[in-house]
Amino acid sequence: MRKNILGSTGLEVTPVGFGVLTIGKTQLNSSLEDGSSVLRYALECGINFLDTAQYYDTYPYIKHALKGTNFEPVIVSKCLDPSYSQMKFAVEEARREMDRDVIDIFLLHEVRTSPDWENRTGAWEYLQEAKLKGIVKAIGVSTHHVDVAEKAAEIPELDVLFPLINFKGLGIRKKNGAGSKEEMASAIKKNADCNKGVFTMKVFGGGNLTGHYLQALDYVSSLPGVGSMMIGFGYHHEVDKIVEYLEGSIDGNYIPDISKKKIHIDEGDCEGCGACIGKCPNKAIRFNKKGSAEVNHDICLTCGYCAPVCPVRAIIMF
Repeated sequence: MRKNILGSTGLEVTPVGFGVLTIGKTQLNSSLEDGSSVLRYALECGINFLDTAQYYDTYPYIKHALKGTNFEPVIVSKCLDPSYSQMKFAVEEARREMDRDVIDIFLLHEVRTSPDWENRTGAWEYLQEAKLKGIVKAIGVSTHHVDVAEKAAEIPELDVLFPLINFKGLGIRKKNGAGSKEEMASAIKKNADCNKGVFTMKVFGGGNLTGHYLQALDYVSSLPGVGSMMIGFGYHHEVDKIVEYLEGSIDGNYIPDISKKKIHIDEGDCEGCGACIGKCPNKAIRFNKKGSAEVNHDICLTCGYCAPVCPVRAIIMF
């Protein structure tokens, strides 16, 4: 499988990476054996780029999948915490739990508009220190925000950007409002022009665009500056299809079977704004006791009308 170099990092990655979140406890909650089996299969098929995070609690899958093999994938992890000490703990935790001396890429996780970045000065300071020490090869940010992606291009110490983009613009933010796919695409090109490595998330809009499989992949893969696309895989046949896509052998009329998938709301992302509740035509979404939205699957139509109105991309389908 061909590889692309991420900006000036020297890291060579496949055009598609494996988003390990999907097999974790907040989504499929796969057993260690099942989840690591899918992950190892992807590695055997040639995929060499893995995305995880402290918050995902998926390090055991990676360690188990790599055990007894000669695979040396490029691994990216992330941390939400803002302080120097918390980021130091996160990096050491990742090294220990995945049994890696060096983490290839480590990011500030899901950076939002100001003052979020400023509030994470300590964490960013430690990432720069970890890179100097050689225990992290490249550093950067993941974000859903156009303004954050634009700012990333102007930071000399930043090596990589991990932004959200898809052909419907689902989940893209700009400051305190909605952003557009055109604005994010422009920010991606700006970073690439500054020799930052760029790999993207939410190609399928959290699963809501899976029924538009080829269109979704074609849109993001054709954007100037995109080095790789992180995609969540839960099953072996999903890996097979992406390999077919990359090899150019996939049926041009291919549409995945999404009849068994359900709408879910990630409590970790939901801000309780109620936009999805107002949009649902069948009154299948309500507030739970924690103030987050939740879906009543007994009456959910899986129409997907709720997903475009969610400002933080908390609505996913799997």
